[in-house]
Formats: sequence, structure tokens, C-alpha cells
Amino acid sequence: MESLLKADIFFFISSVATVVLAVLASVLLFYLIKAGKNLYALSEALKGGFKESEEFVAELRERLEQTLVFRIFFPPSRRRRRAAGKDDSIKNSH
Repeated sequence: MESLLKADIFFFISSVATVVLAVLASVLLFYLIKAGKNLYALSEALKGGFKESEEFVAELRERLEQTLVFRIFFPPSRRRRRAAGKDDSIKNSH
């Protein structure tokens, strides 16, 4: 009879522990999902910001390369001039 009482107490305690662990796991999962949504929204915002900054940097580079001071200190290489010359001659011939 005593062993049956001990078994009942063991199963009661293990049942309560299982319910408590399930509740804790549910709360943890809820916060992990919430954090995941926030991280996704943040990464999407950063992607948009990177695309905008990429366009800005490209435009800034073009404007910088067109300045006289930049061309004095960094003249175009011969390959670029030749390639540009070939492209112009091809466009003009058609």
C-alpha cells in the first residue's frame, strides 16, 4: 500500500513538473517568435537603407570623378580611354 502511495505522489509531481515545463517552453517560444519578427523587420529596413545608400554612393562617385581636381590627381587609365574610344567609334559607325 505504501509503494502505491509513493507511486501516486511520484506521478503527481512529475505531472505538475511537465505542465510547468510546458508553460515555460510556451512562454519562451512566444518571446522567441516575437524577437524573430522584430529581427526580420529590422533586417528588411536595413536592406532598404543599404540600397538607398548604394545608389547615393554610386551617384557621389560619378559626381566626384567628374570634378577637375579629381581628374588632375587621378587621371583615367589608358585602358579606360581606349575602351571608351572603341565604344564611341562603334556607336558612331552605326
